[in-house]
Amino acid sequence: MMKKADSKAVKPFLKWAGGKSQLIKEIEAYYPFNQNITKYAEPFVGGGAVLFDILNRYDLSEIYIGDINAELINTYCVIKDNVDRLIDLLSLYQEEYIHLGAEDRKRYYMGKRERFNDLKVNGNATGNIEKAALMIFLNKTCFNGLYRVNRKGLFNVPIGAYKNPLICDEANLRAASEKLGPVTIVCGDYRQSADFIDEHTFAYFDPPYRPLTETAGFTAYTEYCFDDQAQIELAGFAEQMHQKGASVVVSNSDPKSARPEDDFFDNIYVSYKIKRVEATRMINCKSEARGKVRELLISNF
Repeated sequence: MMKKADSKAVKPFLKWAGGKSQLIKEIEAYYPFNQNITKYAEPFVGGGAVLFDILNRYDLSEIYIGDINAELINTYCVIKDNVDRLIDLLSLYQEEYIHLGAEDRKRYYMGKRERFNDLKVNGNATGNIEKAALMIFLNKTCFNGLYRVNRKGLFNVPIGAYKNPLICDEANLRAASEKLGPVTIVCGDYRQSADFIDEHTFAYFDPPYRPLTETAGFTAYTEYCFDDQAQIELAGFAEQMHQKGASVVVSNSDPKSARPEDDFFDNIYVSYKIKRVEATRMINCKSEARGKVRELLISNF
């Protein structure tokens, strides 16, 4: 089942808060793919670092990805189904943007941000390719590559200071399109993966992380909140998938790094194996908050 590394190895096409590129070495130690485990499910796909690592290395029978962020999932679908038109738009944005001075760049950026939010709120399927192109453009040019929305669901990140951003990475987008060809892509709640997950599935859950402090909560990938009750419900769902025979891994923050007495995850995953690992976090509005943080890898095997 293992595929040899090929020349079209894919990397994530978006920078994403909580992205797993820094933890791939830790997570790949859990890959259980063999003659019995031939399927992969990732219902909180985010930037897709683990997904693309698996697509680069294995030839699986079925793959399911999902996310509740409609704009993110639209971008995956457009890359899969309309990569030529997407590349045409991104190439245009790059050509227009790269030659502008600072003030003109800011005006251009704000115009694209306004257009993205208009499509997000008022758009229909005819705008999906443009919306995906705008999503990638904003991600490559906004402050710190951050995706954040306000309570109305509007993208509100200011422009970044990148001098020469690569807005259209054509080779990677084409490779991603090819790799995503057989992948089932779903916009919705993680529970929708239940019918897909069975005893032949490796299921990786990477939900919005539990905040380590009351002021550190960055869960605004969407308008929806993922609080302690939601974490408890996810643990219950993971247990249901365990009962179906799936191989399950869950990522989250380690509350003990801020409060040693905090046993939240130790309690809700009491029958699972919990490993504490160090990750490097590069996306944070405060530079002093970037760097090494401790995270949890929770598994049923």
